[in-house]
Amino acid sequence: MKTPQQPHHTRWTLKCEVIIAFALTILFCCPFALAGENSGTSYPVGAQTVLSGTTPPDGKTVYYQYTAFYSAGELTDSHGKSIVPGFRLTVFANAAEVEHNWGVHVLGGSLLSLVAAPLVYEQIETPGGNAAKANIANPDIGIAEIGYNKGSWHWTYGFHVYAPGASYDRNRMLNVGQHYFTLAPLANFTFMPNHGKTEISSKLQFDHNLTNRDTHYQSGNEFIWEYDAMQNVSKKVAVGVNGYFLQQLTDDTQNGLTFEDGHRGRNLAIGPEVRFNVGHAILAVKYFRDTLTQNRPKGNEFWFQFGLPLGNWGKAAH
Repeated sequence: MKTPQQPHHTRWTLKCEVIIAFALTILFCCPFALAGENSGTSYPVGAQTVLSGTTPPDGKTVYYQYTAFYSAGELTDSHGKSIVPGFRLTVFANAAEVEHNWGVHVLGGSLLSLVAAPLVYEQIETPGGNAAKANIANPDIGIAEIGYNKGSWHWTYGFHVYAPGASYDRNRMLNVGQHYFTLAPLANFTFMPNHGKTEISSKLQFDHNLTNRDTHYQSGNEFIWEYDAMQNVSKKVAVGVNGYFLQQLTDDTQNGLTFEDGHRGRNLAIGPEVRFNVGHAILAVKYFRDTLTQNRPKGNEFWFQFGLPLGNWGKAAH
């Protein structure tokens, strides 16, 4: 395994295909107009910004760990205006992921699979009441991805399924995770020129949300773009910018009818990122600030995440 400073051997990534279904997933049954499922996503948008296109070597496995903290003091409407005085949302999430390269060559690339499980604690304060809950949120099942590595270019494409959260009650003010399946085709790429001292990464994903059978509510489909641009400032440290853009493409519906004005969500998040090489691990510390927000909570996110190869294959880099 090589570090990001050595792109010709970089075969694994600090991937964030984890499901940390935090802040934006909790507001079922809250007595406000935007407290429906339209304010949430099954996928923790912003997770996949670091080296998103790289993969483990053939036959190898990488373990990833992610910790996130989110705090929001606004819930916005379709015009981006805050609509709930005294609204406060706090989320702490911790998730683990294992990704494996099967060493099977398909369409000129390598076949990969992954699974991720998040544990999330959420707390909400509103004029209508307060609530707190911890539970397993939406698991991520990466059924199949195909990965490629050509010089400074690394890319994958594939299909993921986000399963419903572990516990749901339509009459409960606070639920952790979404109570429906999401089907998500996606593509990732990482470009590492300048002998690996520069990194430009992006992930493109389309989320098709199925219906919550308990509420007959279907969240609209979403387009997600996650990105980072990093530059090494030393052999083991890189700094740069990262973030994401989310745009809901179709209306929310309930019982087959458009829910209110459709409540199409939108958010542009941006902030700094620092990436470290520590032994055989890669660590990243990230911050986002929500902007241009519509029909979603608006706040700040902090992420700490790392990736570690299982077994001794990472020792070849040192």
